[in-house]
Amino acid sequence: MTRLYNDPSDFADEMTDGFVAANQRWVRRVHGGVVRATRSTPGTVALVVGGGSGHYPAFGGLVGQGLAHGAALGNLFASPSWQQVRSVARSAHSGGGVLLSYGNYAGDVLNFDAAQAKLVAEGIETRTVRVTDDIASAPAAEAHKRRGIAGDLTVFKVAAAAAEAGWSLDEVVRVAEAANARTRSVGVAFTGCSLPGADEPLFTVPEGRMAVGMGIHGEPGIGEVDVPTADGLAALLVESLLADAERPEGVEEARGQRVAVLLNGLGSVKYEELFVVYAKVDALLREAGVEIVEPEVGELVTSFDMAGASLTLFWLDDELESLWAAPADAPAYKKGSVDVAARADDAELEALVAAPVPPATAASREAAELVLAALEAVQATVEQHADELGRIDAVAGDGDHGIGMLRGVGAAVAAAREALQAGAGAGTLLDRAGDAWSDRAGGTSGALWGSALASLGAAVGDDEAPTRTSVVAGVGGATEAILEFGAVVGDKTMVDVLVPFDEALRTEVERGADLATAWARASGVALAAAAATADLLPRMGRARPHAEKSLGTPDAGATSLALITEAVGLVVASRQRA
Repeated sequence: MTRLYNDPSDFADEMTDGFVAANQRWVRRVHGGVVRATRSTPGTVALVVGGGSGHYPAFGGLVGQGLAHGAALGNLFASPSWQQVRSVARSAHSGGGVLLSYGNYAGDVLNFDAAQAKLVAEGIETRTVRVTDDIASAPAAEAHKRRGIAGDLTVFKVAAAAAEAGWSLDEVVRVAEAANARTRSVGVAFTGCSLPGADEPLFTVPEGRMAVGMGIHGEPGIGEVDVPTADGLAALLVESLLADAERPEGVEEARGQRVAVLLNGLGSVKYEELFVVYAKVDALLREAGVEIVEPEVGELVTSFDMAGASLTLFWLDDELESLWAAPADAPAYKKGSVDVAARADDAELEALVAAPVPPATAASREAAELVLAALEAVQATVEQHADELGRIDAVAGDGDHGIGMLRGVGAAVAAAREALQAGAGAGTLLDRAGDAWSDRAGGTSGALWGSALASLGAAVGDDEAPTRTSVVAGVGGATEAILEFGAVVGDKTMVDVLVPFDEALRTEVERGADLATAWARASGVALAAAAATADLLPRMGRARPHAEKSLGTPDAGATSLALITEAVGLVVASRQRA
């Protein structure tokens, strides 16, 4: 259980502030995360890593010479927003292009890909390597679907060493991809982790049992076994990773191979326990004829306070071994010695400058007041249901949906109020609110809600008061924007609510219903659709590997969307009566 916190929704920001204050020799704070405190050689590649907070030393603790140039840090267990990733990348960029690298999770993919598109459009050459080392999350034939866990470190370390040596972006990408292709991990847990403010862990494991196949976001394991001895755990981990199907391409047998070994504590397993396990890991690998190279034992990529461990094997060749052995100096990871570079000038850091508010008609500015009232109603609804949304999300996911929605809608309301005071019309207010929601919430839901509000704002515009037709067009545009992220009806996502809501709203308006009536009827459809997701199996996101566990529980994103349509409908109805 997490005991030391203030406001749970501020935990990630306050943690980052404290981390930077304690590690000013290595890192500086920028919008969205941290970058190196030292100057990089002009023209070299910048490695920008990242993900949700709650995994220390990943990701901020891995920023420093010989390792990452910057880390984008999202909320607890939630991807950083694309705005955060872009900001960190801009600040870290030194002229040689940017490599984005992160664990393969839906929210990270959405936001890092969006950031890459923005950076490329701005003239910064940017590439991506996703880490997919977790063998429990998908079969070897579908390795591209696997999650990234402790293998993050091997990929980051190799890419960073190549960048530090002045290699081109193409070459840095090549060795990073090679490292990922030759890294395999598997994890176990004895207890789940608890987020700040939560009374219960995200999942529980029966006494005397151990969950096998852990991610790093509080997801339940793929299966359970009796808790073994330390030697028994070592045998389970080693046998899983030495299986024929898990040897990388070109590795015919384990004997004679040189392998870097990482035994990683997931949060509350003591180093002494890890050393006991590692003694047997070392013996078993040597019995198999494996030559161990520069092993690492300790906390490398954690899952808050989860009691668990993971084992990673990084199958080396001569090139990868030289990069793995290269020196590095970061707050939480050191190898060899580096020549300390000069400190960077804080004035070089990117400054955020708000764009001016475009002109709007009086009718649109008046409508903006209604939009703000609707957003405030959404905020009240999310606050009322946040704990339940987190509980639903924790059944097969990471339990962060309630916290993420709170952060997102809070930022959206604040941005909307500021825009209204500056004279914004309804369209601009929605756009600013969406941008703030995405930036503050991060994760999959942040990206989706940001896109939805921006699409709605584009349809409504600033030239006139919204009409039934423009609202229907806006909801349709939001639906199209969200569908572009890849989900379809039946995947057990918010799409299972959004599509029928969109269709019902359009149908009611076409039949001649006023906006309040049409919205209320469509909201009823949305609530029913959300309840029906309890009968679906998830086919996307972090819940996918735990699909069976979610049967009987509705999708958290679908549920929050349905509740939001209901709250907005009440505001529309009250204003129409007035």
